[in-house]
Formats: sequence, structure tokens, C-alpha cells
Amino acid sequence: MKTWMAGASALAMLLAGAAGSAAWAEEVTLQLKWVTQAQFAGYYVAKDKGFYEEEGLEVTIKPGGPDVAPVQVIAGGGADVVVDWMPAALAAREKGLPLVNIAQPFKSSGMMLTCRNDSGVTSTDKFKGQTLGVWFGGNEYPFLSWMSKLGLSTSGGPDGVTVLKQGFNVDPLLQKQAACISTMTYNEYWQVIDAGLKPEDLTVFKYEDEGVATLEDGLYVLEEKLNDAAFVDTMAKFVRASMKGWKWAEENPDDAAMIVLDNDETGAQTEKHQKRMMGEIAKLTAGSDGSLDPADYERTVATLLTAGSDPVITKAPEGAWSHVVTDKALAE
Repeated sequence: MKTWMAGASALAMLLAGAAGSAAWAEEVTLQLKWVTQAQFAGYYVAKDKGFYEEEGLEVTIKPGGPDVAPVQVIAGGGADVVVDWMPAALAAREKGLPLVNIAQPFKSSGMMLTCRNDSGVTSTDKFKGQTLGVWFGGNEYPFLSWMSKLGLSTSGGPDGVTVLKQGFNVDPLLQKQAACISTMTYNEYWQVIDAGLKPEDLTVFKYEDEGVATLEDGLYVLEEKLNDAAFVDTMAKFVRASMKGWKWAEENPDDAAMIVLDNDETGAQTEKHQKRMMGEIAKLTAGSDGSLDPADYERTVATLLTAGSDPVITKAPEGAWSHVVTDKALAE
């Protein structure tokens, strides 16, 4: 009886300790830019492997989707930190929502145009007179800057290009409604391949290669929050654990893809696609320690400022990024 009581007492103390630990965990809500997929593997890995827990964090990861705008979520208080592309974040900042980039896990851009060779577009000088599929909602600005750089009007006609507002599918290319469409190296390109076209049937133009790439998948918070030392400390823990997750995912891409699948509540993703996606994503996060490279930022701003007659931003932003979080995260 005494042995049982002693065991029960020990168990009670253990449970109390666990409850106390959970009660003291710092809560963080992360809003993703898109649905659960390997594009966000680092965060799911960090949670699954206990990297957040090691930092004393309890992290809630909220998937995005076509009807979810991260900037609106954080503006409404629905998240502490969001994953977004820099064009959207800088546009929001100029319109009055003071977002600040605190970390940049993605070093490279995965955006490109994928063209059918049977359309005749096998080089940029073949764009004239063609219809090109473009994503909007902030994703069109690198494209507009590129066309401006090439001296091509986006108003149609034989000396310009016709812009097709593209949905989040590859149908315009498959149905020959457009000579080229917007794709990501890790997603839509492979949808084209899975639909039956072969790599040799296609010509791809990577924005990185064309010198008009903008930063993707950065971490953003509201500027006023950075005045709170406790918040900065929490974000440093979050970024440190997240980058640990990203590096683990780079080294274990197939296992990371399976962790993503385990977190996909919709069941819409497939093992083949997620493993392939993770392999491509690892190329984009490679070389990043989480801190923003100012040169990459300046390149993004320059691209956005020259995005045709209706640029996403009208002047160079001030205070749009900070190393305060990553400096602390990397120092500890």
C-alpha cells in the first residue's frame, strides 16, 4: 500500500511538473502563406521533432489557402508571425500595415515561367505576340518588372505580350490557352509533367536567372511588437528552432515530407509529390541561416520599383526589415 502511495505521489508530482511546464510555455501562432505542404516543412519538422518545445514554445501552425491573406490575418490579430512573399509585405507596409521581415529562411526564388516549345517560345525574344499566364495578388510584379526590362508592353498586340490572369492550376498551358504560365520549381512545374508533358517539351525561365527574382517565404511581424523585449526573445527562440527544423529537412528530405503528410488534415497531398517538392525546396533554403541578406532585399526593392507603369511600391521602404531577432537567435 505504501509502495502504491509512493508511486502515486511521484506520478502526481510528475504530472504537476508537466502541467506547470506547459502552463509556462510561450505561445506562438504562425500563419502560413499556403496550404500544408513541403514548402513549409521546416516549421512542421520543428514542431514534430520537439525543437520548439526545447525552446519553451508552444507553436500553433495555421495553414493558408486561396482565401487566406497572411497580411490580413496578422492585421486582425490572428497570428504573431506570418510567412509571406516580400512583394506582398512591402505593398502592405506602404499602405499602412507596418510589417517587418525578421528572418528569411528562403535564400533563393522558385518562381519561373514554363513554356511549351510547340508554342514557339524557346527564348525571351520569342515572347512578342504571345499570351503569358501570370499570378496576381502581388505575384505579378516580378513579371511586370521583367517585361519592362525586356521592353515589352503588357497590353497585348504584336509588339507586346497578352497577360492571362492565371488561377492556381496549370490548365492554360495544357489547353494551349497560353504559351507560358507561372510555375514554382517545387510545385506547378511538376503538375505539368504529371499531366503528360515531358521536360524536353518545355522551356523554363527562372526569375533568378533573369535577374528579377524577389524574396519569397520570409517571416514577418508587426513593427510595434519589436519594441517589446519579451516578444523579441520569443521570436528569437522561434526562429532558432524553425531554422533547426529547416536544416533537418534539408538533410532528411524524404522524412521531412512524411512529417508534412502527417500534418495534412485535408489528405489532399501525395507522398510522391511532397517528396519531390521537398527536394526542390531544400535547394531554396540552402545557404540561409535565417538572417536576411541586405543585398537580396535591395534587389527585391529595385525589382518592385521598376515593375511597369503600376509598381507595387512607389518609393524605397524604410524599416521594412530588422536583424534584431536573428542576431539574438544566432548568438545563443
